Amino acid sequence: MITFDHLIAVDPGKAYRLMNLGATGLVSAEHNGVTGMMPATWVCPLDLSPTRATAVIAKDHFTRPLIEKSGYFAIGVPTVAIAKELFYLGSVSKNEEPQKLEKSGATFFTLGDYRMPLADGCLGYLIFRVIPEPHNEEAYDLFIGECVAAWADKRVYSDNHIDFSAVDPELRTLHYVAGSHFFGLGDEVKGLD
Repeated sequence: MITFDHLIAVDPGKAYRLMNLGATGLVSAEHNGVTGMMPATWVCPLDLSPTRATAVIAKDHFTRPLIEKSGYFAIGVPTVAIAKELFYLGSVSKNEEPQKLEKSGATFFTLGDYRMPLADGCLGYLIFRVIPEPHNEEAYDLFIGECVAAWADKRVYSDNHIDFSAVDPELRTLHYVAGSHFFGLGDEVKGLD
């Protein structure tokens, strides 16, 4: 897969476009050298300028206190190519398996000055600074973040748009249904205007 070799910086003001497809997100965080990552389907854009997003992270997830302590989280937008790794990351808790990331089969890296792990095989990566909303976080497990940096795979993303028309189907976004049931995003529909 080796997404890293194809990454380009994305204007954080346009980064919401990486999330507009409604794909499953890979949420990661880091604090004092401790890292966590988990798939989350309840992640979505919230605002355009600046790009803000929400993520629902339950209290029992290992990644949540890392977000609370560091004030940052990342969202990767995984592709079909890493469906097996994503499923493992969502089936195993680091609370019970401290070597969860190492055993997942995924390859990880970091970008810029941010130390949270990012999984190879995503079409985009967004770094968010938490906008503290204690009531929402406690009552609804809802975190709001403002995008401070973003990158995308230039094989899929150019001119601030995602285009799957000429790419390997493995590079399409992954969408969760239930259990072990996922879809890769289908074909574009054009000519409706």
